[in-house]
This record gives sequence, structure tokens and C-alpha cells, in this order.
Amino acid sequence: MIKSKNIWRIIDLIKWGETYFRDKNFDNARLEIEWLLQELLDFKKIDLYLKFEEEVHSEKLFILKSWIKRRVSREPLQYITGKADFYGRTYHVNNKVLIPRPETEILIDAAIHNLFKKKSPFIIDIGTGSGCIGITLAMEIKKSKVLSIDISKDALLIAKKNAEKYNIKNIKFLEIDILTNDINEKADLIISNPPYVSKNEFSFLMPEVKNHEPKTSLTDNKDGLTFYERFVSLFPKILKNDGCAIIEVGREEHSIRVLEVFKKNGMNNIKIIKDLNNDNRAVIIHNL
Repeated sequence: MIKSKNIWRIIDLIKWGETYFRDKNFDNARLEIEWLLQELLDFKKIDLYLKFEEEVHSEKLFILKSWIKRRVSREPLQYITGKADFYGRTYHVNNKVLIPRPETEILIDAAIHNLFKKKSPFIIDIGTGSGCIGITLAMEIKKSKVLSIDISKDALLIAKKNAEKYNIKNIKFLEIDILTNDINEKADLIISNPPYVSKNEFSFLMPEVKNHEPKTSLTDNKDGLTFYERFVSLFPKILKNDGCAIIEVGREEHSIRVLEVFKKNGMNNIKIIKDLNNDNRAVIIHNL
């Protein structure tokens, strides 16, 4: 760990950190210390090298030391710094909510495209977590009304904090277990990133994910299909006749199994949405 000495310059910390993280078996050791220093100093990466001779004072070193200790335990950087980016905005996060992924942004694009002709669409965001999906849609579609729901009271506290940060007025939050309760409203759009990792797959996740992110946001502790099977009975009750649902799925085999769940229950107006890596990322169901 960082030892006491008279002066620690930025370049000293980069060199020390790269060696330290490499010794702890991190694949991208230099990037690890660069990320932490960027957050600590509120610098862009280039600033670290333009100002590499600058001294880092003791109070900052104390914070950095605690951050490094947490990172070595494989805690995600987003939980350490308390923030994560999604669709060009920064959100508060902690270990009560799933870290927003850039791959999920494709759901936002699909939602905006499908609601283009709606004047004031009503959107239900199921399993809101940090609120990033619902809040993003509330901001991108100005006249929309969004209902974001979650089973976790702790997650909803974070989501509300994020909505307050951006002064969002067209969003409401509801604590509800969607697996056992219905919603008495019909939406133009249902959007969700539900837990889809199977019990077997969960054990193979990276330690940053498996050991730190909320398990209930990742897996149904079964076959990864629990929420999709629930959606089969739920959608006819809460989706308008000309509405659509956009639901994130796992890659490869999982996405095919999800299609089978919906199609065997008569939902045939369905297609796969691929992400920028050309992986299956979501299904979109039109209620025509």
C-alpha cells in the first residue's frame, strides 16, 4: 500500500499503482490507477500526463489509499466513486443497485424510435434499480409520463435521488413485487432489464459482479426465465393495444429461450434487437 514519504507526485502514483495492481493480478494495471486518479483529482486522462509533476496532498492520498484497498477486493470502480455513466449522464449508484451498462443504452434508442409518433406516451419501467432507464426516457421524451417500479426500497431511494438530481417532474416511483402483483394502468411502452442470469451461470460471473452487485438484480436463482414467464400473463393487462414492450435478454441461448417462452404463449409479433457488438440484447414485442 502507499507508504509515507515527503512528496507523492501524480507520476509517482501512476508508476507505483501500475506495479501494485499488476502484483495483485489485474489485467490492466495502469488503467486501474489512472481511473482512480482521474476520479480523485477530477481530471481527464490527458490531464494526468500534462500535470504529472503536480503533488497529490495528504488528504487526497488518504482517500486514494482507501479506494485502492476496495478495488483490490474487486469492488467495481462505480461503487467506489459512487457514480456511473449512462446515455451521456451521470447517476448515483451504490451496491443496492445494478451498475448501468452501456449495452443497455440500445433499449433507450429502441424506445425513442417506437414512441416517435406518440404525443404523450405512458411508460412503465420494471425493475428500475438506479432509475437510469426511466429517468433517461423521461428526459429524452419530454411529454412522456413514466412509472418506475422496483421491489427494493433501497434501490428506489437511489432512483429518487437521481431523479431529483436532474429535476425530473414527469416520473413516479412505486415499490412493488411485480412477480406477485399487477399494475392497474396500461402503458404505451413497457421497458425492463430483468434478472436473467441463471443459477448455474451466476457462479461463473466475474468477481466484480458476483461478489458486489445485488444478486436479486442479476439472477432469478433458477433458469433465468422467471420474469419473462411472468411477463406473458402481465403484458395483456398493462400494455395498450398498440403498445410495445422492450425487454433486455442474455446473449445467445438465453435470448432464443426467451423467444420460445413468448411465442408458445401466442406472442408472435416479436423480434430480436442486437447491440453494437452484434449480440442479441433485447426483444421487442408489439401488441397489435
